[in-house]
Amino acid sequence: MSDLIKRSEATPGKGWFPRKLSLIGGAFLIMLLAGILGLLVLARPDEIGTIVFGTTLPVTGTNAKEGEYSLDGYTFYVDTVNAGGGLKIGDKRYLVKLQYYDDQGNPQLTTRLYEKLITEDKVNFLLGPYGSTTSTAAAAIAEKYKKPIVIGHGSAEVIFPPEGRYTFGIVSPAKNYLRGIIAVVLNRDPKVKTVALLGSDEPFSYEVLAGTSDYAQSNNLDVVYNHLYPLNTTDVSQELLGIKALNPDIVLVAGRLQDSLLVVRQARSVNLSPRAFGFTIGPSTPEFRNTLKSDADYIFGATQWTSALQYKGNDPWETPPAYAAAFKARFPEYDDVPYHTAESSAALVAFQQALEKAGSAEPEAVREALENLDILTFYGRIKFDERGMNIYKPLAVEQLQPDGKRYTVFPFDVRQKQAIYPMPPWDRRP
Repeated sequence: MSDLIKRSEATPGKGWFPRKLSLIGGAFLIMLLAGILGLLVLARPDEIGTIVFGTTLPVTGTNAKEGEYSLDGYTFYVDTVNAGGGLKIGDKRYLVKLQYYDDQGNPQLTTRLYEKLITEDKVNFLLGPYGSTTSTAAAAIAEKYKKPIVIGHGSAEVIFPPEGRYTFGIVSPAKNYLRGIIAVVLNRDPKVKTVALLGSDEPFSYEVLAGTSDYAQSNNLDVVYNHLYPLNTTDVSQELLGIKALNPDIVLVAGRLQDSLLVVRQARSVNLSPRAFGFTIGPSTPEFRNTLKSDADYIFGATQWTSALQYKGNDPWETPPAYAAAFKARFPEYDDVPYHTAESSAALVAFQQALEKAGSAEPEAVREALENLDILTFYGRIKFDERGMNIYKPLAVEQLQPDGKRYTVFPFDVRQKQAIYPMPPWDRRP
């Protein structure tokens, strides 16, 4: 698209006309060139608008890897849509621009930066940051300034207050994150009896553990351990020893990527070997396998999206496999596509569909269009309840297996492989 705009700025100069023209041929050529010039004037860059989306992400800090995945997903959408000519809103076309800052995962900094995006940068619309705590901060600013925001990386219900009108989230709720792992284990072994729950001290994990506990008990499992460790801790060995003493069948952990890596390393060091080990965040990222190597084997990970899912949507990619293939072509350094990238791209797809339906970039019109949105995309269904949450899209489960690959094992009707169960004890592995 940038090449097209550059060409439309070109002004014909000397040398365009041959030195000698016949009267008829010359007149015809002049008319032809006049028509071309008219088209070029209509295609002037100042006739093409720009829609600016503002966001913050943890470019640095403990969640920098998740921030990198999220930014790549936003960038991928922007590149793809602009290469196709931008957005068509009403009778005008718009290019898309992303304005972002490093929030370091700090909600106080997030608040200040979203104020800046609105009051100084004058962005048109807002995209959410990474994580529920920072998303809550961003949503408060969006509501204050009546600026629509689509949250792509926050699932805690606290983000969406009942009185909110401008905040919309595309991801499935936090309380549902670990339920699929329990369903997988029960499918393989209906006789399991006990589960231990561990999480970081933050709103996301509160809601994950509460929802998981309810689901476990509804399936006749005993929750023998339910504990939160300090946020950004570097040692969970005492918690893991406490769990080991109870010998649960399943251990499930709610936290960030760095938490998951820490738990696996220290679980091996204390030889905590449940029959199944699962995490909210971590196993579904390339970093997990790259860091842990074979210690990642047999571990389950909840995920908002995988390339194996069978969705067919109205968006630039339409299906999960097509999105994954296009993303890896753009970012060949990725062996696997983490769901964070799909979340980012899907958040912008939701905005695109709302802008097109509204036929306007006026915030209230777009807010109303988002409120009434109900679409199928490569990411799944996007529809918002009265709070602005997407309760209509299920989560999936992946397992890292000893062949070095990651497979979708839930939902069962789209699983790539059956889950390997039980997990071998650490002290019986090479």
